[in-house]
Amino acid sequence: MMERIELITERLIITQFDLSMAESVHLNSLDEDTRRFTPDEVFETVDVAQETIEFLMECYKNNEGPFVYPILLKTGKNIGYVQAVPIDNGWEVGYHIALPYTKKGYAKEAVKAFVPYIMSQLKIDHIWGICRTDNVASFAVLKHCHFELDSTYIGKYQGGNHEICRFVYRK
Repeated sequence: MMERIELITERLIITQFDLSMAESVHLNSLDEDTRRFTPDEVFETVDVAQETIEFLMECYKNNEGPFVYPILLKTGKNIGYVQAVPIDNGWEVGYHIALPYTKKGYAKEAVKAFVPYIMSQLKIDHIWGICRTDNVASFAVLKHCHFELDSTYIGKYQGGNHEICRFVYRK
């Protein structure tokens, strides 16, 4: 069972989901970048967001993941999420900041706090960061957070073939 998380940074709180966040999760997921880069993370209705939150809350009770956590401003406003997701060769970090809050360094701040924490919880010595090469913002976040470019290749990503960058962060 994953222990309860409450990471506090200079401007953010990373904690666990609760059902009261369904509307903000729904609204945060509707921007064009989410539709373009992670269409499976678009929640067209509050009900769909609530079902997803219920699933994610159940995942906190095991050690299999995915482990997805909301990113809140210190005011309590939900602005996105950070996650660790199991993949074929380990774990992948993911993150999203809702469009009105982008370009303010929130993703970098959240990833820097989250990665060492989740690696310790999962007892792993590295974690992957994977994004499309045309996702300039995600590429910049990974580089800023000391992920090293491992490879670039054409492969399946979110239902299509794209040029992909695979980064790795090691303890």
